[in-house]
Amino acid sequence: MGTLTNRSNPVYQLRYALRNPGKVPPYMRRMARDLWLRATTKGHVGYYRAVMKSDAARGPEGAVGSHTHKRWLEMGKLQFDYLLRHGLKPDHRLLEIGCGNLRAGWRFIDYLDSGNYYGIDISPDILLAANKTVVRHSLQDKEPGLRLVDNLTFDFMPERSFDVVHAHSVFSHTPISVIDECLSHVGRIMRPDGHFDFTFDRTVGTEHHVLREDFYYRTETLVELAARHGFTATFMKDWEKGPHKQSKLRLTPRLP
Repeated sequence: MGTLTNRSNPVYQLRYALRNPGKVPPYMRRMARDLWLRATTKGHVGYYRAVMKSDAARGPEGAVGSHTHKRWLEMGKLQFDYLLRHGLKPDHRLLEIGCGNLRAGWRFIDYLDSGNYYGIDISPDILLAANKTVVRHSLQDKEPGLRLVDNLTFDFMPERSFDVVHAHSVFSHTPISVIDECLSHVGRIMRPDGHFDFTFDRTVGTEHHVLREDFYYRTETLVELAARHGFTATFMKDWEKGPHKQSKLRLTPRLP
């Protein structure tokens, strides 16, 4: 799934526009929004919170990358089924970073024992949509935890709280400084035998980003960063066989 293409390269963008003229107007709208948000927001959280506000106003399912309800259901089930195949149990406690409007989260909430799901997100707009998803699926009695955050330090959470930490399509929209922040703190809230799964847009060429919304990383960069924070990183080859275009790493705490 890794790409050699540098999507920030103007030559690539021109060639892509010539091959796909219908995608030029939406991209120009994104570029105009990017310029405006660069001038009116502060930091990555402020910028991406504004992006989510804009996207969620058009529809919360589209804001999390699913432009039809069918696709929303399919992508949530893909994540859920994968974790089940890799040992997720009802008595596990799961933290979902970037829970969105619970595309996968509602399935986790339904499956896990009451109180064992916790979702965080930087967007108040998408968390309001998440509350509606809880109601729509009658999951109130499962007591899911949903919380707005403005960083990934997890400083309000107790130590060794979670068996599984899950972040789908989060680091694909995140600068390396924020990933570093996450990895420097997430180990504190993980149980010793727990794991942290995350997806990322993988490049085998030049690392780059497009409009501060889409970030492409080499596997080696993230593996080395994880090692500096005390994790062993495993590239999940079986995930590559599925329909999702992103790649996945699993981090486990390194034994002393």
